[in-house]
Amino acid sequence: MIFALAPQAEKALNILQRAGHEAWIVGGCVRDFLLGRIPTDYDLTTSALPQEIRAAFSGHRTLDIGEKHGTVTVLLEGLPLEITTYRVDGGSSDARHPDQVRFTRSLREDAARRDFTINAMAYAPGQGLQDFFGGQEDLDRGILRCVGDPARRFQEDALRILRALRFSATLGFPLEEETAAAAHAQAWLLEGLSAERVRGELGRLIRGKDAGQVLEHYPEILGVVLPELLPMIGLDQRSRYHSYDLLTHTARAVDHTPPALTIRLAALFHDCGKPECFTLDKDGEGHFYGHPGHSAALAAEALSRLRFPKRVQEEAVTLIRYHGAQIQPQKLKRWLNRLGPQTFFHLLALQRGDTLALAPAYRDRVQALDALAAQARALLREKPCLTVRDLALNGHDMMALGYQGREIGTALGLLLEAVLEGRCANEREELRQYLTRNPPL
Repeated sequence: MIFALAPQAEKALNILQRAGHEAWIVGGCVRDFLLGRIPTDYDLTTSALPQEIRAAFSGHRTLDIGEKHGTVTVLLEGLPLEITTYRVDGGSSDARHPDQVRFTRSLREDAARRDFTINAMAYAPGQGLQDFFGGQEDLDRGILRCVGDPARRFQEDALRILRALRFSATLGFPLEEETAAAAHAQAWLLEGLSAERVRGELGRLIRGKDAGQVLEHYPEILGVVLPELLPMIGLDQRSRYHSYDLLTHTARAVDHTPPALTIRLAALFHDCGKPECFTLDKDGEGHFYGHPGHSAALAAEALSRLRFPKRVQEEAVTLIRYHGAQIQPQKLKRWLNRLGPQTFFHLLALQRGDTLALAPAYRDRVQALDALAAQARALLREKPCLTVRDLALNGHDMMALGYQGREIGTALGLLLEAVLEGRCANEREELRQYLTRNPPL
């Protein structure tokens, strides 16, 4: 088997080996090569101690971040390479960091501390693949299995539970039976993780190609960090529009949306307010009046708690608030003005995914949404007036017409409304005449 390593990674291996040390690429980059993918970064492991790593790379810039745990980052021809000494981790009292780290000269001992078999393989040119725990076989079988005792692996670092779900979502691999059982049993450990670590894994998980399936199969685990999901499990919507319970509908909506972070987060939370808004009419039909606003409020709280970036929070919450809106073709300019083009198209994508997760008889609205998207793209090619900045008159023109101070903004706002509603064309003379006929109060 031949791996086409980045030149910097191969050079680093050669430098360490010439200095008398064992050296291998390890972890995700080996996994990606075996999956036929090109790695985006490289991790190296070596028998060299941290001071020996620095000595071998004395002519190159090194960073000591993580040296306590045996990692030295080497900047080699513009590529940062994390090079870690073979090590054995001690127990962890906080389910996050090892209480102690012991360096070893054994590659097998180093591999034994890693999370999953598919991440515990090592490779070096001329020496081939080292696979002590059946990682290649698990890749071929398409399963995710912990190295050794899964309960111990998760107790060492609870984030590995979310990593397991993230790999399941991104690779499409189910968790092996014992690994899944341990993830469920140890899920409570997730309560002790920082918001930032949880956010990082959730952000990757929700963008995975099988994110919806993971949500459907492991909701109780995800519910430890996203309690907003728990009331959705098994909720019968009692509606002719829905052939799935609420959580399954949500999972299907996630899988039917493009893997953009804000759209997927909006799909995840778009109906989370339904359980508290659920009512039955006299015919036994379920209704969820006001659920978009309630879902938006719950999502805002969750995304803030997990410290997602402000722009992500704001767009996701906006998409949720409007996910039930019926957008009419004649109101396209108004919606593009309200949301901006990017968020508008994200809203259509969310509505499309939501529609495809309905009962089959009610999925025909997808065609109308696709037509609406095509109309919006055609409209934008005409460079329409959507904001005050697009008006043919500007603030200086307003001053020339005798407007001052706040009057300028009021007059420009009035003109924009007229253009958006089609009462006036965006032409200088027509805008002036409109102001003459309809002076701002």
